Amino acid sequence: MTTRCNWANSSNLLYLHYHDHEWGVPCHDERRLFEMLNLEGAQAGLSWETILNKRENYRQAFDQWDAKKIATYGPDKVAELLANPGIVRNRLKVAAAITNAQAYLRLCEEVGSLDAYLWAHVDGKPLINNGERIITTDLSDRISKDLAKRGFKFVGSTIIYAYMQAIGLVNDHAANCDWRHQANTPKAARKTTGKA
Repeated sequence: MTTRCNWANSSNLLYLHYHDHEWGVPCHDERRLFEMLNLEGAQAGLSWETILNKRENYRQAFDQWDAKKIATYGPDKVAELLANPGIVRNRLKVAAAITNAQAYLRLCEEVGSLDAYLWAHVDGKPLINNGERIITTDLSDRISKDLAKRGFKFVGSTIIYAYMQAIGLVNDHAANCDWRHQANTPKAARKTTGKA
């Protein structure tokens, strides 16, 4: 029998697929990196499962997370989003996605891409933990503060650490997780508490 991290809801196939194929897997896809940053922010005060179940709706509502399009959204589009039952209809979170698109474009002009920005913080190699329950680290604090200075919203340290887990910047699969932990752990993995 396959052992997974105990948070993976076995009754939700979407959640199992997310655990098995995305969470903790190093991501370098620029659009998905931007998508996940916004979805982690949308999760604030909610469960990740709630957001995951709405992810396809978000993709349709936010133009497949095309930052250039989102950055130009005006009042009519905001009203449309706030009337969309397929997403979390929170005015601050909708506004944050637009602000984040604008901040994202500025960041890309400065450093090339979100991918380059994020992975530079770990020298291109995922940090490895053993499934300890970690909420924030020195690294998530630093990234959080820097993104906030750059104008991003809903990027507190707790949200950023969850984001780091989601995109594989850190591998927090439990040590006994058969599905991903071994596959994600390079032979020369660096054990870390996040103090990079």
